[in-house]
Amino acid sequence: MYKTISREAFWLALKQEAKLVSAKEPMLASYLEACVQKHHNFETSLSFILSNKISDDVMPATTLSEMFNYAYSLNPEMVEAAVADAQAIVARDAAVSSYLTVIIHFKGFQALQVHRLAHHLWQSGRKELALFMQSRSSEVFCVDIHPAAKIGKGVMFDHATGIVIGETAVVENNVSILQDVTLGGTGSESGDRHPKVREGVMIGSGAKILGNIEIGRGCKIGAGSVVLKSVPPCMTVVGVPAKIVGQPNCDMPCDSMQQNVFEDKTRVTKA
Repeated sequence: MYKTISREAFWLALKQEAKLVSAKEPMLASYLEACVQKHHNFETSLSFILSNKISDDVMPATTLSEMFNYAYSLNPEMVEAAVADAQAIVARDAAVSSYLTVIIHFKGFQALQVHRLAHHLWQSGRKELALFMQSRSSEVFCVDIHPAAKIGKGVMFDHATGIVIGETAVVENNVSILQDVTLGGTGSESGDRHPKVREGVMIGSGAKILGNIEIGRGCKIGAGSVVLKSVPPCMTVVGVPAKIVGQPNCDMPCDSMQQNVFEDKTRVTKA
């Protein structure tokens, strides 16, 4: 598990990274000044970036920025979660070496932060506005998360395109989800009908996890799998329908991001 840093230390590191990039690439200097350098803290910087990403002709960035800033003032844990998400991505993604890259460019990170606002609005009874945020996020980022879904911190959406998460889904802290993953229902039933993903899980690209089932702590879901039954903790599953084929080589597959299920511990035959 990587070592976390405080929000203040994160913000100082982010500003320093922006300064270095501005000096190295002058064409980005004014952009980074607007996104990072002119702000007095991380939350106002983040609200500026997100509001400009999802604004449109009828919902201006200034209005959206006010919404983000107000939500952050009421719920500082939303900002702490964003910091944890960014740190998780830098720690887990071999292609990333700076927080700035995550904040400015990674649509999985950005889509998750927009969801946090939508979830806050949903919990506050402002459901139509929450659904608007969901719709804009889906259009802009190709990530569709119902505002009622509960998502922890230290979560990474890698590449992110095509991720769908249903209304009653739960994703706990420290989970990694790759592109084209669905946490969905199995029909037209109402009520609690979506998966519960516990801490430490890694879900490979294209996996479909369907129904009110539980993916236990520390599990690995192989790419392209269709999971229709609950999975006990610390198991690797793969296939259509998914079957247990072994156990991850570490307690937190979300951190190792090891995709090859054949490198896991001794395979078992029991489904």
